[in-house]
Amino acid sequence: MSIFFDVQEVSFAYSSYGEVPVEVPALENVSAQIDKGDFVVILGRNGSGKSTFSRLLNALLVPKKGIVLVAGKDTSNEDNVWDIRSTAGMVFQNPDNQIIATTVEEDVAFGPENLGVEPSEIRKRVDEALETVGISQYKRNAPHLLSGGQKQRVAIAGILAMKPECIILDEATSMLDPVGRREVIKVLRKLNREENITIIHITHHMDEAAMADRLIVIDHGEIVLDGTPQEVFSNVDKVKSLGLDVPQVTELMYDLKKQGINIDKLPLTVDEAFEIIKALVR
Repeated sequence: MSIFFDVQEVSFAYSSYGEVPVEVPALENVSAQIDKGDFVVILGRNGSGKSTFSRLLNALLVPKKGIVLVAGKDTSNEDNVWDIRSTAGMVFQNPDNQIIATTVEEDVAFGPENLGVEPSEIRKRVDEALETVGISQYKRNAPHLLSGGQKQRVAIAGILAMKPECIILDEATSMLDPVGRREVIKVLRKLNREENITIIHITHHMDEAAMADRLIVIDHGEIVLDGTPQEVFSNVDKVKSLGLDVPQVTELMYDLKKQGINIDKLPLTVDEAFEIIKALVR
């Protein structure tokens, strides 16, 4: 696998311009590499630095110290910014902040139009993007009439139409109901598996995190855990000490294990837990 994101000893601080200007640190000497085609979830309590981390990957922010390379391009070089943002598209928390047109298809066409793509190619990209996220039937609808999950899929389609290699989602499911969240996660898994699009997903929902290839946990501006969901969520006490939860079924089985029941591997899903319980009963 080729390295897509290469974060090298990066630090970032926000400037506060009060009576006495101060620097508020958000990340401190963070290093990480993310491969092309990975599905990575970033976890952390509020104020941990995870959103700052995601914005550094998209060149929305530039490191105060260190280097961020996106597909080999340095984000601190202004000549690279346009290419980087075309390569790594970003979906934000509130889809209403990204939807600007009066119809769904016009909104999805906005990105490639700004890239100077030929009209015939734009038409093709819009149709393909809407088909991929499963909302072709709404292409002539007004976006404000759609559900939250459908709006977020429009936002994702708008990114897809720009032909990115990566999609970064900054808590893009936090304002959705369970049905809407499932819709979005289903689309992300499809894009990752079928299109080999790299996914960076920031979320507070542990059931979503359990579906990733890799979890990166950030706390007080530092990466404190990094591994597969199985590896990270097996450290139940450590995860909880960071102000986070583990999947409910994982916590249940962990409590059973503390009661003396022989459970070698903590499950992440209900199906996995069912198989463990079935084996124990036998």
